[in-house]
Amino acid sequence: MKAIYSLLLPAIRIFPPEFAHNITIRALTLGLGPSNASQDDSVLATSVWGLSFRNPVGLSAGFDKGAEVPDAMLRAGFGFVEAGTVTPLPQSGNQKPRVFRLNKDRAAINRLGFNGTGLAPFLGRICRRKKGLGPFGANVGRNKLTKNGVADYEIGIQAVAPYADYLVANISSPNTPGLRAMQARARLEEMILRVLHARARAIPDQNARPPLIIKIAPDLTESEREDIAQVILTTGVDGLTVANTSIMRPKHLTGANKKESGGLSGVPLFPIALRLVADMYQRTGGNVPIIGCGGIASGEDAYAMIKAGASLVQLYTAMALQGPQLISNINSELAFLLKRDGFASIKDAVGIKHL
Repeated sequence: MKAIYSLLLPAIRIFPPEFAHNITIRALTLGLGPSNASQDDSVLATSVWGLSFRNPVGLSAGFDKGAEVPDAMLRAGFGFVEAGTVTPLPQSGNQKPRVFRLNKDRAAINRLGFNGTGLAPFLGRICRRKKGLGPFGANVGRNKLTKNGVADYEIGIQAVAPYADYLVANISSPNTPGLRAMQARARLEEMILRVLHARARAIPDQNARPPLIIKIAPDLTESEREDIAQVILTTGVDGLTVANTSIMRPKHLTGANKKESGGLSGVPLFPIALRLVADMYQRTGGNVPIIGCGGIASGEDAYAMIKAGASLVQLYTAMALQGPQLISNINSELAFLLKRDGFASIKDAVGIKHL
């Protein structure tokens, strides 16, 4: 199946990126996706938040906005998958075209704007899932026209909490006006406390509640990073995803679409995200598990993120550009690097850069 998919990939790339993505999702729903039946190296197995991961390499939100193919992507070799971002109400997102490839830069820019069909169909799919293939995360956001954005997060978290292994509040997409302002200290604290109450309403048993993770932007000032760290520590949030796409444009970009507005993802984002992972790990004293996300395209990248403080890592753009074989390649390289350096497990390497 991997060979067939590799042959189809160049043909899919002939189409505009968003159309190509929709074709891919459709193919996966029909069972045409790759399957990685091989056993992951035991050195890659880890546990975070009481959840077991066969490997630490996950699929980030954005690929499967409607939770249509989480199990297909777990079968493809990911250690965990995250669906969304889902908003309470359906919305069409920003005007097309809104996704742009920067092939020579191994990057992409998108300004999708949380397009999707809303909570109802998302819930309809995830409530029917049979657990067991690997941890599943639900990523929630707010509708563009919602006046009280915090209420949207309450609605989303309360709805998906019974069906997800972990929850993510996405407050850092650059494509919804005003969304990133929720990272300001007072607003962030209010949002987190209200969302934690929403999770408690959904699942009264404290021991059964899925962990709550906050996804932050890479474009933060030092004072903003410190505020976020302090709020995370004082409110009892379970984790951080570091980081979302960036509004920065590194000078070395060469693609014709480099000046398009939206969030930059892919290889140019990696050094920015890596520095932020290390910074947030130190600011939280290593007490808050981090999912490292942004530009990972190799086992070496994943290893660098882990050594900087990430307990898990995520990717999307690199897979879209290189194909699903990348997943097993990253895991094989990561296992080799861990063993080479004498680590018996992922946990032994987390944050080792800071020792």
